[in-house]
Amino acid sequence: MPTKEELLKAPIQHVDIKQHNVVPLVEAMAHMAYSARDTARAADIYDMMLRDTDCGVILCLAGSLISAGLKTLFVDLIRNNMVDAIVSTGANIVDQDFFEALGYKHYIAGDEYKYGAGDADLRELMIDRIYDTFIDEAELRVCDDTIREITDSLTPRAYSSREFIQAMGKYLVDKGRTPAAGNDDSIILACYEKNIPIFVPAFSDCSAGFGLCAHQHARQGKPVVSIDSAKDFYEITKLKIANPVTGLFMVGGGTPKNFAQDIVVAAEILGDDAPMHKYAIQITVADARDGALSGSTLKEASSWGKVDLTYEQMVFSEATLALPLIAGYAFHKKGYLARQGKNFAEILDQVAVSA
Repeated sequence: MPTKEELLKAPIQHVDIKQHNVVPLVEAMAHMAYSARDTARAADIYDMMLRDTDCGVILCLAGSLISAGLKTLFVDLIRNNMVDAIVSTGANIVDQDFFEALGYKHYIAGDEYKYGAGDADLRELMIDRIYDTFIDEAELRVCDDTIREITDSLTPRAYSSREFIQAMGKYLVDKGRTPAAGNDDSIILACYEKNIPIFVPAFSDCSAGFGLCAHQHARQGKPVVSIDSAKDFYEITKLKIANPVTGLFMVGGGTPKNFAQDIVVAAEILGDDAPMHKYAIQITVADARDGALSGSTLKEASSWGKVDLTYEQMVFSEATLALPLIAGYAFHKKGYLARQGKNFAEILDQVAVSA
């Protein structure tokens, strides 16, 4: 059996869309068929979102994306005002992005490990596997403990996940985990500095859950920090009401997809006639046959009054293939240069203070 050091020797390298001008390739794909043409149309719709300066762009993230090498891509979108809010699974934000912001890495696993051979040995070495990548369980426990440290530092009350993740961004700044100090950039840090809210509707379903669980166990009978998922929903719905023109850029499906789509209906229930999402893109490998949300089409979402049909595109592709093409196309087309950040997090903080 290889040693732990032998297995954790080749870090995942994050793709840099700044270094690869894919515009000619994507434009050529527009004249092809199948997923090539779908991908090119999705890239064009994303560029349209960015050129529509009234549009608030909501990025939805599901699946293990940061561990797969897409962190720098997302940071570049954030830093260049190409995203105004994020809805994500907890694993992407906490176990993967915050984990790397603390100085740790994800590692390339050999092909022999992809399908489960050797998983018992990995467990003995405290190495966790995400398909063809590895993560050091001991380092992940440090991430858990850091979440508990942040939780213990907060005033006991109910927080939205957005508020808690803001505290994580502040922690990174206070601890000097910034590019200016020679550290890697991160999604949480970039969003904290750009006033971009991150919502994680199932916040306890990740490394954050362990830290919060430990915090509440230690404070039995005393006031505790908790996460209010209804507050999450209310906050992002308020953003839809404040900024009626919205576009969804969805990577994967699941809870982030449903959460972001549902704010149109929630706004209506609150008495506001907010329009459907004007633009919508989804990259997914799921299909609609099992009735699950991840593969439900955007046209289906239109039947619920959530997504307009004029500018919508499903791309049935694995994210590490399609996302660099779509995001890279929009980046090099430079339609975002006329945009200014929406400062959504600051808006929500001001509403909270006035309340």
